[in-house]
Amino acid sequence: MNQPAVPQIPTGEVSLAQSSPTVGTFRERDGALEWSGRQETLRVEPWGPDAVRVRARLGGPILEGLPGALLDEAPATESAVKIEGGRGSLTVGSLTVEVDAEGLIRFLRTDDSAELLSEERAHFWWPGSRLYTAVGNGHHRLEQRFAAYDDEKLYGLGQHQHGRLDQKGLVLDLVQRNAEVGIPVLTSSRGYTLLWNNPAIGRVELAHNGTRWVADSARQIDYWITAGDPAAAQRAYSAVTGRTPMMPEWATGFWQCKLRYRTQDELLDVAREYKRRGLPISAIVCDFFHWTHLGEWKFDLDEWPDPAAMVRELEEMGIKLVVSVWPSVSPLSENHPVMEQRGYFIGTQYGPMAHADWPDKQVASTVQVAFYDATNPEAREFVWSKVKENYLDPYGITAFWLDACEPELKPGFSENLRYWAGPGLEVGNIYPAENARTFHEGLSAADEEVITLNRSAWAGSQRYGAALWSGDIGTDFPTLRRQIAAGLNTSLSGIPWWNTDIGGFHGGDPSDPAYQEVMVRWFQFGALSPLMRLHGFRDPGTPLGPAMTGGPNEVWSYGEEAGAIMERYLRLRERLKPYVLQVMREAHEEGLPVMRPLFLEFPEDQATWSVDDAYLFGADLLVAPVLTAGATARTTYLPAGAAWTDAWTGETYPGGTTVTVDAPLDRIPLFLRDGASLPVAE
Repeated sequence: MNQPAVPQIPTGEVSLAQSSPTVGTFRERDGALEWSGRQETLRVEPWGPDAVRVRARLGGPILEGLPGALLDEAPATESAVKIEGGRGSLTVGSLTVEVDAEGLIRFLRTDDSAELLSEERAHFWWPGSRLYTAVGNGHHRLEQRFAAYDDEKLYGLGQHQHGRLDQKGLVLDLVQRNAEVGIPVLTSSRGYTLLWNNPAIGRVELAHNGTRWVADSARQIDYWITAGDPAAAQRAYSAVTGRTPMMPEWATGFWQCKLRYRTQDELLDVAREYKRRGLPISAIVCDFFHWTHLGEWKFDLDEWPDPAAMVRELEEMGIKLVVSVWPSVSPLSENHPVMEQRGYFIGTQYGPMAHADWPDKQVASTVQVAFYDATNPEAREFVWSKVKENYLDPYGITAFWLDACEPELKPGFSENLRYWAGPGLEVGNIYPAENARTFHEGLSAADEEVITLNRSAWAGSQRYGAALWSGDIGTDFPTLRRQIAAGLNTSLSGIPWWNTDIGGFHGGDPSDPAYQEVMVRWFQFGALSPLMRLHGFRDPGTPLGPAMTGGPNEVWSYGEEAGAIMERYLRLRERLKPYVLQVMREAHEEGLPVMRPLFLEFPEDQATWSVDDAYLFGADLLVAPVLTAGATARTTYLPAGAAWTDAWTGETYPGGTTVTVDAPLDRIPLFLRDGASLPVAE
């Protein structure tokens, strides 16, 4: 039944701002609250316990089936709609949503009616809290405005290299770039988490005079919000976007990698040396240019003459082979003509169907490559068929490194792209998730475990078994320091599998004592990261091209002292594998991150909301990495509500205190919660 929302206009003097309010209409529809007025339709509907989905569109009914991160079906939950007194409300557990006569929304805690978040007008006259600026063909530049709160802290939003844990005051592009990963999930210290369920290119502004989400071109506003502390929000968010699979046991160990092993013999020699030295190793990575041509997705037999024998020997040593697969296709590839004819590439609005220049074999210069359209189901099936034909079926290879999956466009003009799922500006951010989906669908159909290593991600990537790494970053202490915030915000964005190139990517001289110190401290951090993977383009490097390689990057490459310390942390990771698997199961079953900000476990301790240089690895192990050169001690905060034991010395400290402990080069400070027993000390 439709009910007009008659606004209550006070008697007496009426301002111009009140003289012509929008008089909307409320209705209940299939358990949802709808408001419509001045050609806009707003729908608020239950979407899991303590959560709602909000959609709004100008010029027609709400559209279904647009690309987004939410699963098709919402978890069943009880809710109640009430329409009276010119207002509407929807209550779902601990979250109540109020909509006034003019369509403005407030989100409240049900138990005490405290405001969690509220829409806010940009101006008393125009624009309102939701702005639609036409860009043609039914698409709009969309703006969604919310109030700002002085005491609010804001976290999540993917992975960025700005070094900030609390992102209040920042403006962030919603776009995918190498080392900058836009995942539009925001967790607030006020007790809510919000997903901007829109893969459009845009930005989010977290200003002190308001929060604004912007989509450069899309058809409707779409977001999801839940009430609760950060741990409850992670459970709720992962329930509606999909939980990560259970991590394969082998993947919890040490991954060896460098840019790059050029031949089968070179890679096997490294693997054999690890085993000769008795060092734990779970995986070794075969990087780019191992292929015949980019986009043929198969070994070049001149350099990798017997992949079957290589995989067999690695398996006998207990080492998994991980192979790099790029989403780009050279015009020299045998697959290029058929993919172009069938429409499997990302299209362009203007110019040729080429998205970047890249070196390839048998040519002296770069060639213009195209990226396959991962939003197209048939294109996903085609690419997987080639990967299966050339890696899985003949050699049993099931682990893949999905590099350059932003996709890495040159130039990065999303507005020129045309995907199967829609225009580039409207859907561009979803690409890395859909690329991971290619491998999830293929491996699942083959009844194989799923894990892929990805350079980019979007909301929901976790359900496809996507591990994210922090991209091509620097090799110094300031860069290492920034990775703590990057990893924690990634964790709060629903991606529990995360890692960095241990030692950073761009350079680093293994013979330089200063860099050896960086490597040791980074290696310690890597051993206490969700994934532990050594990678980088070490000095001296060679120019980009099919023959390129960098300097040595194995644990024995960094001198006797550094190498001995790194070996200790290889063994520490090996001892901790049962605990790592336990925490990975929590990610799989509950949606809780592996790398946790202190406030996720201790939200009542206000001091934890500002700790950005330490974290919890699971619930029981507090990690305080050493992040400055020459440091031999480390000061860190220990959360109130638990007792903390130094895992190296056995000394116990009360929670709610700041402590300084010894941190010689061979020690990363670790603290055990409430007497937890973990095999840290040898």
